[in-house]
Amino acid sequence: MSGATGGAVTRVPPVDLGRQYAEIRDAARDVFDRLATSGALTLGDELEAFEAEWAAYCGTGGAVGVASGTEALQLALIALGAGPGTEVVTVPHTFIATAEAIVASGASAVFVDVEADSASLDPAALAAALTPRTVAVVPVHLYGRPAAMPAIGEICGRAGVAVLEDASQAHGARLGERRVGALGRAAGFSFYPTKNLGALGDGGAVTSDDPALLATARSLRHHGSAPGDANRHVRDGFSARLDNLQAALLRLKLRRLDGWNDERRRLAMRYRERLAGLPVRPLPAPPDGVDQVHHLFVVELDERDRVLAALRARGVGAAVHYPTPVHLQPVWRERGHREGEFPVAERLAARVLSLPIFPGMTDAEQDHVVDALADAVAS
Repeated sequence: MSGATGGAVTRVPPVDLGRQYAEIRDAARDVFDRLATSGALTLGDELEAFEAEWAAYCGTGGAVGVASGTEALQLALIALGAGPGTEVVTVPHTFIATAEAIVASGASAVFVDVEADSASLDPAALAAALTPRTVAVVPVHLYGRPAAMPAIGEICGRAGVAVLEDASQAHGARLGERRVGALGRAAGFSFYPTKNLGALGDGGAVTSDDPALLATARSLRHHGSAPGDANRHVRDGFSARLDNLQAALLRLKLRRLDGWNDERRRLAMRYRERLAGLPVRPLPAPPDGVDQVHHLFVVELDERDRVLAALRARGVGAAVHYPTPVHLQPVWRERGHREGEFPVAERLAARVLSLPIFPGMTDAEQDHVVDALADAVAS
């Protein structure tokens, strides 16, 4: 990869998973050979070990490995009582999977706008969205920054509503001394390959301190089976297991997660220094006590689409997260949503740009990104 081994940089990918894999290649091959030879590929020791290690890392009483982050949210919502006739509140400025999980649980999704600085759920808009039918609120820790959980938790606590964290972009982030995943009643994580902790395929997990919720999620992921008896089915369930191979690979990567997050923090700080003076607005750094893990590094700017095209012409793998708010996606317009409902989310969707950031990114690569951005915004 240009820039990784010296020489002029001509191309910078949005993420380079090959560099990450190089750190675990030998151990990963051993894992694959061992599991493929043994045939222990589903619901085995590696999954149980990863669940214990992930729960310990997050600081929760337990974790349940599932097949994707979407299913982590879906199963947690069902365990929280979501279903037909209930409502779940979330934000429109997120990947559509957040809303998909709500629909898949049987509940109706209710949107509230986001804050301009954090791009996450605006507590000031939350209370008015809660009704007697609300069973959960799903704040999204977007870009690796924890949402305003103290305010959200206080509002939901008064209303008797559960908080389910969408933690899919915030592996290892902290709010004070507590990690994301332990800030609400439960949390759903994605281990999609590009996440801060990513599998070599799809994967996810539910974390919680609630043993009953974890037991329900564990049953739901395996066809509604009873504890300790895979042939006895006590509820309608799903096939939504995290397989042993992905769990074993995640165990290898988990040992490196804090170091990789430190790299992201250094790169984010360097971006802020190098972008000073350019007509772009990095989303503000979080306040003291809020630790961001920079799954993405996002700036807001004019003429976003023109600048994006110019960056790509220079070999810079910039991207947009997300160009269309959920409520304006065709499937949600059919449910009666319209432009102007959530102005902050809509403004962000039209103006945000994600710059490349990943462990192993070199200073030369980052300089190429900044130089290309400076040229693009000046032209």
